[in-house]
Amino acid sequence: MPSQMVVTQPRPFINTSTTGEWSSDIFDCFEDLPQCCLAFWCLPCFSCKTAHEAGECACLPLLDGCGFIPPVATSLRVSIRQRYGIEGTICMDCVYSFFCPACNWCQMAREIKARSIPIISLQ
Repeated sequence: MPSQMVVTQPRPFINTSTTGEWSSDIFDCFEDLPQCCLAFWCLPCFSCKTAHEAGECACLPLLDGCGFIPPVATSLRVSIRQRYGIEGTICMDCVYSFFCPACNWCQMAREIKARSIPIISLQ
């Protein structure tokens, strides 16, 4: 019985988007309806949950009322863009954070959820 020599090891399959764009649009709230409903009915709870999922202090979004432009939402959006290589400007991050807070938090939550897909090993 001939034996076969393994010359390459199986590699994990990582499904990531490298387009430099968000995986969903700012107004795609219906892609994840439960999250959208939570954000609409209780934005402070949802933003704290999303900040925790992003690896930040869960209470940090409660400071967003301290400024004209929400500082935590803006800085977390910038952080997520940099972490995942998403193109954009801090000016647009400020606009989304100020004018569309629920949609902004929903988009960040969808991005974190889409990018944290577990590694699947192909065999």
